[in-house]
Amino acid sequence: MATTMSDIMNPGATTRDDAFPSAPADWTREDAARAAEADGIELGEDHWITIKALQGYFQQHQRPNVRELHDALDEAFHAKGGIKYLYAMFPGGPVAQGCKFAGLQPPAGAANPSFGSVQ
Repeated sequence: MATTMSDIMNPGATTRDDAFPSAPADWTREDAARAAEADGIELGEDHWITIKALQGYFQQHQRPNVRELHDALDEAFHAKGGIKYLYAMFPGGPVAQGCKFAGLQPPAGAANPSFGSVQ
């Protein structure tokens, strides 16, 4: 039964997570947690920050530039060790594995070991 005006006006509409405004429409935190668990990773606060950053970047760029994205993540986590810290959090690569958890299609070149993936 509909409980809010939004439910009444838009039955069956997907409820978006306010903390992740740039997330794909069909993405949920539970999806990310399941994907991470399948990869043997427990998502922590910095994982969620990275996921949110990836989703925001993809929303703003029609054609994501892997090098630019990689460098932006490195800079954002510079105080914690930069790219080394990111690889510790995302052993499959901060761009490739991060996109997987964020519900995004990794950009071309993300599987290249020098651009964010070790696979």
